[in-house]
Amino acid sequence: MDEQNNISEDIVRLAEIAKAMSHPVRLYILKKLSKVDACCYSSDIVDELGIGRSGLSQHFKELKHAGLINAHVKKPYIKYCINKENWDIAKKLFNDLFNE
Repeated sequence: MDEQNNISEDIVRLAEIAKAMSHPVRLYILKKLSKVDACCYSSDIVDELGIGRSGLSQHFKELKHAGLINAHVKKPYIKYCINKENWDIAKKLFNDLFNE
């Protein structure tokens, strides 16, 4: 807990997660990955969204930084999966927020 402003670690973590989720493309990625029991290749999502690879790569980077997804590299391909442990934490933090 930040003693100066009484902000708990959970609130800081929730803010990091919310920031990572603050773009429609990232929400699309999370929704897609959370619904499948497998990983997706980035090329599949590029084709679905019709956005450039470099832009999509930046969105994946933000989601990875927040710990919401994992990347599995098997050159020349990268598969992305939801990080189930951190996804469950995110759901709990949002539920706690909305149920207070």
